[in-house]
Amino acid sequence: MSFEKTMNQPITKSGILKNNQTVNYVQQGEGAPVILTHGLVASLHDWDDLLPELAAAGYAGYALDLLGHGDSHKATHHHEYTFDAVFEHFSAWIDSLQINEPMILVGHSLGGGLSLLYTLRHPERVRALLLVNPFYGLHQLSPVVRLLFRRKLLNTVLLDRTPHRIFRLMVDANSFKFYIGHRKSHILPEHIRYQTALDYTRASSGVYNILHSFPDLTPDLPRIHQPTFLLWGKRDETLAPDFFTRIGHLLPNVVAAHVMPICGHVPHQCHPRKFNQYVMDFLENL
Repeated sequence: MSFEKTMNQPITKSGILKNNQTVNYVQQGEGAPVILTHGLVASLHDWDDLLPELAAAGYAGYALDLLGHGDSHKATHHHEYTFDAVFEHFSAWIDSLQINEPMILVGHSLGGGLSLLYTLRHPERVRALLLVNPFYGLHQLSPVVRLLFRRKLLNTVLLDRTPHRIFRLMVDANSFKFYIGHRKSHILPEHIRYQTALDYTRASSGVYNILHSFPDLTPDLPRIHQPTFLLWGKRDETLAPDFFTRIGHLLPNVVAAHVMPICGHVPHQCHPRKFNQYVMDFLENL
């Protein structure tokens, strides 16, 4: 492992996992371990606003770039991007941290699905779950999107050649649409819009194939008994919000659930101060 440490600042690390894949991640704070996992076509920077608060409250926060994202390993061929491959990379990274106590898993969207599956396979290693707009089955997607990802995407040249400025325009337009539609300002902060567009640019276009192989976790959800906090944005246009209510009925130990009414798919970035307070309250009450 190579790393650079500055007092009261996150430690950025890179490592080689047992499968010879690289992983890029950040660690901040000391104490009870909290694992933070981002969604599809995002990065560890999803958690830039939460990590300092975790550290100040006496937790050790860890956030990674998933396979094919950010500065982590990017596979050569698109067929290598499967949910199993992403989970193996994610699980190997957790093993490399050598954490000797049960962890708190925080997962957004795809990261929520990874956190759920990790809990199902290693229940003794998970203390609690915090799920943000969690993705746990393809049925959460609209019929059009499901049809699009029913087969692997073989030609993604257009995505590979799309420059940052185009992604930035798309991010800005999406934020503006929400503002006009609901007449309440929740436009993503400037630094988040910039980072979101950058994450789209840096991610391998092959990551979109992860959805093709995503398993349906619904039948196994009743086996998860860890204390769970559910939080989602009511205006999510990526995953149907009704399914967040549904997972709340399937998980046996949901201790709290909260809807952020004017946020969409990324409530942790929409209103980070409110989101962080919900997180800290949940952790304090564990």
